[in-house]
Amino acid sequence: MNDSRVELVSTDFDGTIFAEFEQPPLSPRFLDWIRRFQRAGGRWVINTGRDLGSLLEALARAGSPVWPDFLVLVEREVYIHEQGTYVEWAEWNRACHRAHNELFERVRPHVPELAAWVEERFQATVYADAWSPFCVVAAHAGDADAIEARARELCRRIPGLDYVRNDVYARFGHADYNKGTALTALARRLGLGPDRIFAAGDHYNDLPMLRPEVAGYLAAPANAVEAVQDAVRRAGGHVSSQPHGEGVVEALERLTNNGG
Repeated sequence: MNDSRVELVSTDFDGTIFAEFEQPPLSPRFLDWIRRFQRAGGRWVINTGRDLGSLLEALARAGSPVWPDFLVLVEREVYIHEQGTYVEWAEWNRACHRAHNELFERVRPHVPELAAWVEERFQATVYADAWSPFCVVAAHAGDADAIEARARELCRRIPGLDYVRNDVYARFGHADYNKGTALTALARRLGLGPDRIFAAGDHYNDLPMLRPEVAGYLAAPANAVEAVQDAVRRAGGHVSSQPHGEGVVEALERLTNNGG
């Protein structure tokens, strides 16, 4: 494999390499590429909005024969594969938790008003969980757009507050902790610059890592939303002709064949 320039591959999970309603949900060609990449010394990180239990269950159910070297979970926490298990990067995760706790103390007084506004106008599910004091599941994309516009008004009033959206699902997060900043911190730990990193994603919450200052090689599968495809093209990346994992491996093979 002539892929010596890329040492870290970062992929989103749902919609990017994992197609829940297809069989198999993980592309065998993609998994084979990753297996060979890891054997050659490369490392793979799944960069996802899922939490640890949900991701590991999905990988196990899909029968994945390869496992990522690193995980970025809930778009911000970093875990490292050590001796058959995943352990947290304590320094990063502690700072992440502290920043979110401080931010959400300032956000919580504003949540009831925002939640009431959403529930009065839309058939949407609004709730709080361990990751955010405001989470929402909209009925469809149009409602999600309107809810996002309202939520971002609050983001503009509260320094550090960001709105993290994937399709009709969304929650608040800290602007300093996202898929892009987590990937950059991990790369710094590994001594890698953007020119050694490949990143692929399909939805809005992937945009922070689909930036040339984060990863030098960018890709989006054919099913990626328009905003992601546009961002990848603007940065000189590859928008694949195939969806999901087949699209990601298309980009990886293209990179390999071009000597990347």
